[in-house]
Amino acid sequence: MMSKRNTPQRRHAILALLAEQGEVSVDQLAKAFDTSEVTIRKDLTALEKSGLLLRRYGGAVPMPHELISEPTQPLSPYKQAIATAAAGCIREHARIIIDSGSTTAAMIPQLGHKPGLVVMTNSLNVARALSELEHEPVLLMTGGTWDPHSESFQGQVAEQVLRSYDFDQLFIGADGIDLARGTTTFNELLGLSRVMAEVAREVIVLLESDKIGRKIPNLELPWSSIHTLITDERLAPEARAQITARGIILICAAVPAK
Repeated sequence: MMSKRNTPQRRHAILALLAEQGEVSVDQLAKAFDTSEVTIRKDLTALEKSGLLLRRYGGAVPMPHELISEPTQPLSPYKQAIATAAAGCIREHARIIIDSGSTTAAMIPQLGHKPGLVVMTNSLNVARALSELEHEPVLLMTGGTWDPHSESFQGQVAEQVLRSYDFDQLFIGADGIDLARGTTTFNELLGLSRVMAEVAREVIVLLESDKIGRKIPNLELPWSSIHTLITDERLAPEARAQITARGIILICAAVPAK
């Protein structure tokens, strides 16, 4: 029996066992790592999604070489730092909304150790990532009309579902920030973002600093709807001053030194 490990260590060890044996079973892995079969299945699902193995009934086999694709674009260190700072704002047993987007999705691996979370999302990618956490939160989905541009659900049904709940926090990205007006987007569908902001007590915008000041036509959330902005340490002093002068809580996340 192997000693208890954290999730990344265990998944790395599963891949090592698979390389050594050519095949592994859920039952064998659960015994080897002294954990539940549910946890092992989540590990195998996550590893398959990352293109590192293929699921087979009751276990897994190595990924055939001809199917190994190019790795997906890694997250920028700035985006990762922003996601870490955002996850640090979440209290245990909080009720939160996570909007679609790569920066908001980057928070999710850090939520597995926060007990009692209730998470609403309009994104299939966010929902899938949440379901793979070792201690997954209660997951709610808006439903609604699928919008391929934003890869999320939108529309009146989604808005009605959101209005039937209330939330502690909304975590939302943006395509840009207009320092005079608020967050901006290329997407014409603005209604759901505004309803999300209405039903959350605290609205937290996650955005890399190079998007601040970009000229994008559609105003998504006015400054009056935003409580906190989490960006990175590259933000210029003049922009910092303008944002904090509006009473916004500004967090400029630092990239950890290597």
